[in-house]
Amino acid sequence: MRKIKTGDDVIVIAGKDKGKMGKVIRFKGEDYVMVENINLVKRHTRPNPRTNAAGGIIDKEMPLHVSNVAIYNRTTDKADKVGFKFLADGNKVRYFKSNGENIESA
Repeated sequence: MRKIKTGDDVIVIAGKDKGKMGKVIRFKGEDYVMVENINLVKRHTRPNPRTNAAGGIIDKEMPLHVSNVAIYNRTTDKADKVGFKFLADGNKVRYFKSNGENIESA
């Protein structure tokens, strides 16, 4: 079970976008995450007449290493660490280490 999953709100803790928040779109491999509107780069594209694609400069999201993002805790308004615990019914859940609140219910 991953500490950060697709759809989680994260905050960037290192790099050029430090302090910005976004939602995890997807994972690239095991160690990289794509966060919406974070780590944007300029991509120069050539026009392609076969697909009717216009050329130009587009903004593109690039992956961030998972160590450069932390899950965002809305109750404390800060980045937080993630722990795992088992509930009474045997389900394994993620929780915030600072206040013990379950992430799925937050």
